[in-house]
Amino acid sequence: MFQTILTSALKALPIFATHFLLTLAILVIGVIVYQALTPQNEGKLIRANNQAAAVAFAAAILSLALPLAMCLARSVSIPDIVVWGTIALIIQLGTFFVARLVFRDLVKRIENGEMASAIALGATHLAVGTVNAAAIAG
Repeated sequence: MFQTILTSALKALPIFATHFLLTLAILVIGVIVYQALTPQNEGKLIRANNQAAAVAFAAAILSLALPLAMCLARSVSIPDIVVWGTIALIIQLGTFFVARLVFRDLVKRIENGEMASAIALGATHLAVGTVNAAAIAG
């Protein structure tokens, strides 16, 4: 029985690796695009030990990963991952801009290390990411 499972796993390994690495690449691209679109420099703020920036950025990364993980779990092909992964990223990237409309001076507050703003932004990202993942799951 173990031999059958091992043989099956080894046969599936190339597909697993391809799908996993593709989804991971989409996540990295999403994080890079997020950093390029946001007015604050997350890396610089985090290096300066700005905890608010770290909390907000961590939640943004997780909110990008959630729908991508569901996309990977439900995918049937590489184009499926690319299309739904792109849609998921667009929704998540748009979340930041909507949050900026709702929360006044959000960027400035996070740059100043205000944790309440970081937590509010992070919760918004994660809430939308969770709903986004559920929508992808169908």
